[in-house]
Amino acid sequence: MSLEALARRKFPSKIFNLGCGLDGYSVRQVLATAERVTGRPVPSEVGPRRPGDPAVLVASADEIRRELGFVPKRQDLEVIIESAWRWMQDSAR
Repeated sequence: MSLEALARRKFPSKIFNLGCGLDGYSVRQVLATAERVTGRPVPSEVGPRRPGDPAVLVASADEIRRELGFVPKRQDLEVIIESAWRWMQDSAR
């Protein structure tokens, strides 16, 4: 659908954020889910906020949904991480 939009020149080349889920996930939620799914710790370091950091930042696929009708097949974070983890394990064999 994005190639079709470019071919019709409906949109110039554009970058879309493809966040998942309706409300988004925090970095802590992503890390906790990855640890739960993989059964392995995910090294991380929490530091102080930097000047200019937003209080909340959520990735959303709303814009690409509106403009191109794109809807991610998977929106549940656990399902996404499970799929990626399986793929990594299979490709390592």
